[in-house]
Amino acid sequence: MQTIYVDIDIPRILATQVLGKLWRDAYLSPISSVHFVKRPDPPLPGPYSVRVRNRLSLICGSDLHMIYTEADPHVAQAALPGNSRIYLGHELCGEVIEVGEAVSRVRVGDRVALRYFSTTCHTLGIDPPCRHCAAGNYYLCENQSLSDKPPAIGGGWSDQFVAHEHQLFRVSEDLSDEQVAMIEPAAVGVRAVLHALPEPGDHVAVLGCGIIGLMTIQALRALTPEAHITALARYPFQAEAARRLGAHEVRLREDGYQVTAEITGAKLHNGMFGNRMLLGGFDVVYDCVGTGHTITDALRWARAGGRVMLLGVQFRRVNVDLNPVWYQEVQLLGIYGHGREVWQGEEIETFELTRRLFQEGRLTSEGLITHRFPLSRWREAVRVASNKRRYQSIKVAFVFEH
Repeated sequence: MQTIYVDIDIPRILATQVLGKLWRDAYLSPISSVHFVKRPDPPLPGPYSVRVRNRLSLICGSDLHMIYTEADPHVAQAALPGNSRIYLGHELCGEVIEVGEAVSRVRVGDRVALRYFSTTCHTLGIDPPCRHCAAGNYYLCENQSLSDKPPAIGGGWSDQFVAHEHQLFRVSEDLSDEQVAMIEPAAVGVRAVLHALPEPGDHVAVLGCGIIGLMTIQALRALTPEAHITALARYPFQAEAARRLGAHEVRLREDGYQVTAEITGAKLHNGMFGNRMLLGGFDVVYDCVGTGHTITDALRWARAGGRVMLLGVQFRRVNVDLNPVWYQEVQLLGIYGHGREVWQGEEIETFELTRRLFQEGRLTSEGLITHRFPLSRWREAVRVASNKRRYQSIKVAFVFEH
């Protein structure tokens, strides 16, 4: 048997970056660091390994960052040791087809989502685990640099992959494949809301209405329904989705300073050279874009003592005005993934809480997967996912027929 992979050859990234500056399509050309290849099925590498056949997989913004090599070697995480190959795709629904002799968390025939790609104490077999792994927050593992080998072989952009059982989350039969694949991005929104939970009646803003912004809107409605949600969208189709999913106010490409003053009653002050500042503002701002511009604006749109939760991921250094952090005592927080939460007095995995919210109908995937492709058309899928304005894409999926 052979397994199909779309992966990235790290040593070839630099050459692709150079050519990409002159020719954008170099990132998707045969000379790119991204490959569509067939390799022999790898054997299960250990007793806790699991082979999963993909049923549905999604394209994440971080996948696009890697394809277009939008990474700065000076960012913090770039200092950590890496590996020579990156497998794309972590938002997926798969079916277990083989398990190692010591596997106990899943069985053949189970449908699963992928919780994480990174190395952790659990995938390394470290006992006792570090404090973060012990608490269930695997993305924060303090031992992730101890191995330069990825704990998974393949990913969502493969017809099948091999992973450690701890990386997998078993799901119930009452969820659709679409809901299962959407658990991972939805869990990011759930964790962000829980870590910056508004009070009833608070005014909150969601900046950016891509999939993470839309899932954050849903999580707000599910976990704190009495908060007032303002969504700031870039495109009309995103604005329509934000309204459908529960935002009370949706503004399309409007001046965020004026919007903040109008909705919250904040006082807008105009300084020299176009510099602006608000006194008052939103209780919580969820920045689902994460550029230097949006972080700077979010800090100014939050009231004194308010919070800014950073969800948007950029693998590059940004230029940000942090003055509101000390001048207005605005709290700047950030999350990258998911782990374990406390909700209504219960300790619970973010994935499990997210699964329940889907099961109860308080989260939905309806209308969010806008395009579907076979894996063989991955270049076309990437172009559609990259150009939201032209294709009105929210989530682009790979479908697998076995």
